[in-house]
Amino acid sequence: MAGGLSQVVLADRLGVDAKSVERWITQDRIPHPSTRAQVARLLGQEESYFWPSLLSTEQSRSATQAELVQLWPTRQSVPSDVWRSLFKQTKEQVDVLVYAGGFLIEAYDLVNIIAEKCNQGVRFRLLLGDSQCEAVHQRAQEERLSGLVDRCRSSLEYLVEVADLPGVQIRLHRTVLYASQYRFDASMLVNNHTYASPAGKSPVLHLRRVPGGQLFGYYQQTFERVWATGEPVP
Repeated sequence: MAGGLSQVVLADRLGVDAKSVERWITQDRIPHPSTRAQVARLLGQEESYFWPSLLSTEQSRSATQAELVQLWPTRQSVPSDVWRSLFKQTKEQVDVLVYAGGFLIEAYDLVNIIAEKCNQGVRFRLLLGDSQCEAVHQRAQEERLSGLVDRCRSSLEYLVEVADLPGVQIRLHRTVLYASQYRFDASMLVNNHTYASPAGKSPVLHLRRVPGGQLFGYYQQTFERVWATGEPVP
């Protein structure tokens, strides 16, 4: 079962009969909303992962709309206070998916932020583009960013300084990047990419996880898929 729990153990933790759990699985029964929320927390998935029929409800559509906090026409137009506030407020997890993400290092002192937040127990998962991969070289040509390859390499050199800190994981990916993603606990900035347009000049969505919503979970699952393909940095 998802999360490594048996039906019996899950039923015990939820305080319900094991037969109820079996009916959820075999008969697609949908439990009470509070119970669904407990299941999602225990198993580390969105409710719609277990009960896809929830996606078609009016409540789900409203929740998805509520996930969108703000929209900026470009990454450059995102106020610096927003980035600083998100880092400051994060208590548990930061996930970053980029090719280089140099602006975080240069403008927001990411290396020192990681060192400081690690002391507070925050975990970091950082996905950088492999400077030798075809996807990075292709993006450099499309966007006429001759320095992208060097920037990927440079970002890694900076971040290696904090790679050994507890809670920090860095991986290199070789995937085509359709959106840069920055998760701060239950908030996320998504910088979508379009052909021949640099990330800094592309739109950014500010999302906040809302029970029943679909967008946050959609992008988080994207991160997890790329993370699974990444090569850990020694």
